[in-house]
Amino acid sequence: MQLQIAPSILAADFLELGKDIDALNKNADIIHFDVMDGTFVPNISFGFPVLEAVSRMAKIPMDAHFMVVNPEKWVDRCAKAGVSMMSFHLEAAGRKTRSILRDIRSHGMKAGLVINPDVPVEKLYQYIGAADYFLVMSVFAGFGGQKFIYESLDRIYCLKERILSKGNDAKVEVDGGVNEGNIKALADAGVDIAVAGSSVFRSGDPAAAIASLRNAL
Repeated sequence: MQLQIAPSILAADFLELGKDIDALNKNADIIHFDVMDGTFVPNISFGFPVLEAVSRMAKIPMDAHFMVVNPEKWVDRCAKAGVSMMSFHLEAAGRKTRSILRDIRSHGMKAGLVINPDVPVEKLYQYIGAADYFLVMSVFAGFGGQKFIYESLDRIYCLKERILSKGNDAKVEVDGGVNEGNIKALADAGVDIAVAGSSVFRSGDPAAAIASLRNAL
């Protein structure tokens, strides 16, 4: 499968959000949302009013990455908001991880599990089969515009190899510092979905930026 591009609207111009969503519908594969609560991460982004508004325009899948405590509280509302993919942090869920993954799936969404760069990737292995995708953060969750952590490539490679060795088809997603300079290496390491925020929206032309990312593969 060709690597999918999932621009993060965290970096979009919220005064021109309708225009940006139209551009993503025509050029991207997935719309990515970074939902932050100011507790699990030291930042607050946006909530369901934004997801619901975008849902009315979205023609491609919506992928919501929850950087929050108690992610299980938001599964039902996420499904009702039109989200296709919902992910949450292993660090936030702990022993509730499996039940949250089951709940997300029972609501008709794809279930994703996320780890920050300081969490050993091996901690994800036990959830292969329980999750539809794994999001490996290549920066620390909480803020856009951070520099890519190159050690993430080895982590992604090891995770992808373990998934394949188990005969599983879970996807690997990466988020943080993705740009033309590293997207080919990410694809080679096994990434299926690349989240790109600053490199898409701060270019001034999201359509051209997405095309440049595809051309760099």
